[in-house]
Amino acid sequence: MNSPVLMTIAACEIGFWVFVLGGLALRYLARRPGPSAIVLACVPLIDVVLLVAVAVDLARGGEVEFAHRLAPIYLGVTIMFGPRMIAWTDARFAHRFADGPVPHKVPKTGPERRRYEWADFGRWLGAVAVAAAITGLLGFTVADTAQREALFGGLGMLGVVTVIWLLTGPIWYTFGRD
Repeated sequence: MNSPVLMTIAACEIGFWVFVLGGLALRYLARRPGPSAIVLACVPLIDVVLLVAVAVDLARGGEVEFAHRLAPIYLGVTIMFGPRMIAWTDARFAHRFADGPVPHKVPKTGPERRRYEWADFGRWLGAVAVAAAITGLLGFTVADTAQREALFGGLGMLGVVTVIWLLTGPIWYTFGRD
């Protein structure tokens, strides 16, 4: 892994979980809700770090690689799914360390599962919109013409993933199960 952008993405993912688990450990293990709130509030700064790293690399003339096209997708996913991942982890911490209720499990079938699948797909569409906006922002601010074309070339992958997700998630649980 010699791509600095790919290494930054990996570091941001590790940082995300370090901040989340650290914030929740402060809340439930150390019983320090104030510092916990500060640590958890810093989680979005990780996304800013990644955005700046990609922008700097492009501005310096870096060749657009897979990692440059992945970074906006990663950012879109963390923005749209991050709060839910934090809430999921928080519920488990609360149950394990603070006598909180047993975390709710989404049923494998039925109306609740269908709503869950459609909601997740809606989040994915939001992630695609964020990824497209970030790609456009990078493409029209710091990228040169060749970099812009290479960045935009990665957007087709989002369409493929969206169709697969639609078919294997919401459509499957709406028409193929129960």
